Amino acid sequence: MSTAIVTGQPVPGSSLEHDLRSLGFDVCVAADDAEAETLLAAVPADRRVALVDARFVGHPHALRLGLTDPRFPLSAVPGAVTAQAAARPALTRALARETSAGGGTAVAVDSLADRAVTALAADGADVHRPELGSLVAAVPADPQARNEARQAVAAVDDEAVRLKSAVKSRDGFFTTFFISPYSRYLARWCARRGLTPNQVTTASLLTALVAAGCAATGTRAGFVAAGVLLIASFVLDCTDGQLARYALKYSTLGAWLDATFDRAKEYAYYAGLALGAARGGDDVWALALGAMVLQTCRHVVDFSFNEANHDATANTSPTAALSDRLDGVGWTVWVRRMIVLPIGERWAMIAVLTAATTPRITFYALLAGCAFAATYTTAGRVLRSVTRKARRTDRAAQALADLADNGPLASFVARVTPGRLGAAPLVALAGTAVLAASLFSGAAWAPVAGAAVYAVASGQALRRPLKGPLDWLLPPLFRAAEYGTVLVLAARAGVNGALPAAFGLVAAVAYHHYDTVYRIRGNAGAPPAWLVRSIGGHEGRTLLVTVLAAALTASQFKVALTVLAVAVALVVLAESIRFWVSAGAPAVHDEGEPA
Repeated sequence: MSTAIVTGQPVPGSSLEHDLRSLGFDVCVAADDAEAETLLAAVPADRRVALVDARFVGHPHALRLGLTDPRFPLSAVPGAVTAQAAARPALTRALARETSAGGGTAVAVDSLADRAVTALAADGADVHRPELGSLVAAVPADPQARNEARQAVAAVDDEAVRLKSAVKSRDGFFTTFFISPYSRYLARWCARRGLTPNQVTTASLLTALVAAGCAATGTRAGFVAAGVLLIASFVLDCTDGQLARYALKYSTLGAWLDATFDRAKEYAYYAGLALGAARGGDDVWALALGAMVLQTCRHVVDFSFNEANHDATANTSPTAALSDRLDGVGWTVWVRRMIVLPIGERWAMIAVLTAATTPRITFYALLAGCAFAATYTTAGRVLRSVTRKARRTDRAAQALADLADNGPLASFVARVTPGRLGAAPLVALAGTAVLAASLFSGAAWAPVAGAAVYAVASGQALRRPLKGPLDWLLPPLFRAAEYGTVLVLAARAGVNGALPAAFGLVAAVAYHHYDTVYRIRGNAGAPPAWLVRSIGGHEGRTLLVTVLAAALTASQFKVALTVLAVAVALVVLAESIRFWVSAGAPAVHDEGEPA
């Protein structure tokens, strides 16, 4: 239970106390500042507490946004401020200073809650102020102003605004026009029946897994059912986020589920398509693995670029300015959102092609679309980077280093070498090129030598902080090198089952990389160093796979890939689950890839 302290004399006809109780607050009334301070001290330390001016006039959803969002320790709207347990001391100090300064009584023209917010800001506290849009939140100073505020409240449909705000402000064309017009009402239906976003997320996963099972049957009826169920899964995938925004139900577990289940659904569906094709005598496991590698590398490009630039100073670029101008022209906005093949368009394409064609054609179209999208987005970001005048922060450099996922071997190289041989992207690119050439050389042990050079180059590239304009390219380059090595060596093995085993290994490693991304996004830092060391880092795993391919027979290599996939999956899943259900995990509902 949370506690709301209403300061001042109750206003006749006000619904404030009812609105607060409907939001889950236990309400008590303080006649003046001193009593408010006393009541605040009496509230148990583990409770959320809010100070609300008795004269507050506004929409219930404005109060919900300002006082119940679990993502922010301190939050405020005009006339109200709230603090979670971690921020209670800051609010207590601010209120004590206001009371001792004789800031007036609660019936004065100014508001105790607003004065507390001013004091918190003066102390350097980060107070979240939600965007209210057309919602009203005010503390009228006289009866005329109160009447005008009440008229403004009556003029705006609180529920309509709440439904609209449940939908992402920036979404894909397919989602905006074909899913969100009705999924928001499904989200409201779920909220009114007490369903949680986590339950809807789980339902979406189960639906996608059933779709994958239908695809694995290899029959036309199974493919049609798979396409329909994949769209149904996507509807639920949109609904869980809309439900979280509609009801402000964000949680640590929800952050983990939302961050990982999208990839689990998509990659499980790829595996189902590959199994279904195999039943019909067509081996498309290489295409399925290639699609997973390409899609993951695309996401890492997005993550790395955003982490490198979101807090950069003097962050200007003519290319970015041109992009912003194009976003001002209506039709270009939708075209640009569609050609990057976001999850909505991608899943719709996969569903339709599954139902109407074959798995091979589906994967060909998926690979072509993702390759074009990757080329378009990466080229645009490279142009932005080389024309951008920006000073990257230490935090950005550390985030890129964490995303690089260098292991103990590369770290050793970085420590023992006297300096970096050149710009980080060039060093990493040279090592990757040597590795790629060795994979196609035909000599059994050449990939081992190439992987050794790649490991040295990986350590060299991170010899200094990654603050160069193109240093954000290192994580996606390393992902492509590691995943591509597994794909090529499994394909070269030529034994039945090697590519499915490689698919499992890449899926497990990709999960680790996505987990790293979402920890950084939640300002929780990278996974612990012991985890990276225990699974070898990207260069260690790459070297290990090349050694196994050279030293073992094809059948033994398949078994080794399977064992390695299981071992990596067990370690990273155990640590990920431990973190995301712990108290230290960030309480966010990730917006993730534009739907």
